[in-house]
Amino acid sequence: MTEIPAVRSVRTEHTRAGVAAALMAIGTLALLARTSVLGTAHQTSILVEIYLGLALVSLLVPMGSRERPRLPTIWVVAIGGLAFAAVTFLTSPQIPLPRGAEVLVLNTAAAISEEAFFRRLVYGVLQRYAVGVAVVGSATLFALIHVPLYGTSAFAVDLGAGLVLSWQRWASGDWIASGTTHVIANLLAVMR
Repeated sequence: MTEIPAVRSVRTEHTRAGVAAALMAIGTLALLARTSVLGTAHQTSILVEIYLGLALVSLLVPMGSRERPRLPTIWVVAIGGLAFAAVTFLTSPQIPLPRGAEVLVLNTAAAISEEAFFRRLVYGVLQRYAVGVAVVGSATLFALIHVPLYGTSAFAVDLGAGLVLSWQRWASGDWIASGTTHVIANLLAVMR
């Protein structure tokens, strides 16, 4: 007996949604696990593995075609980069960050993998409900995931950063602009 195409389409969509939800849970757990490895002997290698795994998990689910950009990507990156640069230079860092090539590599890997996760996978899954849900939901999860690393006092800052990055996702039509800006923001924080 052959399956009706509409039923097959609904079944495929439910399967894809279930896989996306499972991958979101795995990614969230991976990000939470990184706090437990900080200060360990193999910290760098474990963090690299977490970030590579997170990026792979985030890129596994097909999210459909690229959306129509509302603004040119270069403008979106420039706006976000300038916003993060202004905040970085107008405020004092709350958490002293170590310097060195290792930290630059880890911060870059963290930025790229987090953007693939939050602005590709999470945003993409939530977008089916509404763009506002995708922007606020991915930004809120981004801020919550950073609480174990930086404490509750950094929640508002991380939420603001997440909202800017999620706006960039919406404005540019994909997660590359927010990924570029996140790398810039992380490098500014380390180099300051």
